[in-house]
Amino acid sequence: MDQLRFETVCKQLRLPHILQMLTTQDLEMTVETKEDWLMCLLEKELACREKVKITRLLKQSKLPINRTLDNYEWHEHICLPSVTTKEELLSLSFIRQKENAVFVGTPGTGKTHLACALGQLATQSGIETRFWRVSELVGELEWQWKNNTLEVFKHRFDKVKLVILDEMGYVPFTKEGAELLFQLISDWYETKSVILTSNLEFSQWNKIFIDPRLTAALVDRLIHHAHILSFTGESFRLKNALSKSN
Repeated sequence: MDQLRFETVCKQLRLPHILQMLTTQDLEMTVETKEDWLMCLLEKELACREKVKITRLLKQSKLPINRTLDNYEWHEHICLPSVTTKEELLSLSFIRQKENAVFVGTPGTGKTHLACALGQLATQSGIETRFWRVSELVGELEWQWKNNTLEVFKHRFDKVKLVILDEMGYVPFTKEGAELLFQLISDWYETKSVILTSNLEFSQWNKIFIDPRLTAALVDRLIHHAHILSFTGESFRLKNALSKSN
């Protein structure tokens, strides 16, 4: 075989993984016919492409890599709505249906971990995902708006199917920041899914949004078609800290 010619053809056909796979011994040992050999080769090319895609999606998502379902501990203090089951949540059907998930409860009870774990699961399923802390997103929106690049920034979410907004309520917003966040979430309404975590009940959101009407409109868009989970109980972080000090 003319190695240089083969490499050239693979590049032209955009089959970057085939050359590497041809050096593996098991590829020839597990097939009986030339047709099977070719099919095995092409299937492995597709598998490699999928792996590269998932790695790219995970990197772009900005998700904390250590928060997965493998190390998540479900507990009895997570209250799911009657129409939602744990299995349904983990199936990611709410993303396909462009529905939201809102996790509300005291700090340290596992809201962010579960949100990120679902984000990890989504990226592994080929779903483009983005993770933002709400305060950082609002700051970015304000900066983009002042520099007349807001529309360009919004287009970064065009292909995104799931947006995770973490820690709503930790930092109050300016009037401009609140309005920009409202506009962005309104753009996403019924076009993509949002997972939002907050330590404040909806009735307390007036503490972070200055305009009550804006607050009501934002809550309305977030909870429509939403799965609302309530997290109660003691903080895991506080419990672990106390156990270590004893």
